[in-house]
Amino acid sequence: MENKEEFYKKLKVSLENSTKFPAEYMFKFIIPTDEAKVIKIKEIFNYSGVVINTKPSKTGKYKSLTIVMVMKNADEIIKRYKEVAHIEGVISL
Repeated sequence: MENKEEFYKKLKVSLENSTKFPAEYMFKFIIPTDEAKVIKIKEIFNYSGVVINTKPSKTGKYKSLTIVMVMKNADEIIKRYKEVAHIEGVISL
């Protein structure tokens, strides 16, 4: 498995080649149902104009979060992914 920095470098190139910034970007995360983790993610994306939707899984063990916000560049997107990566149990889609 490639290391995280290589992944982020490839993601940056891909975003810069496919997106004209500033642009709306959709983040998607799956997390164990834990309100403290939901709050941490919401704090990372606590900006004006951000739309955050949550949806519980059928079993109630997990929640999906979809977050849409205008991003200035690929580096800002990667910065948010890195911040969320520090929260245990979060899966970035």
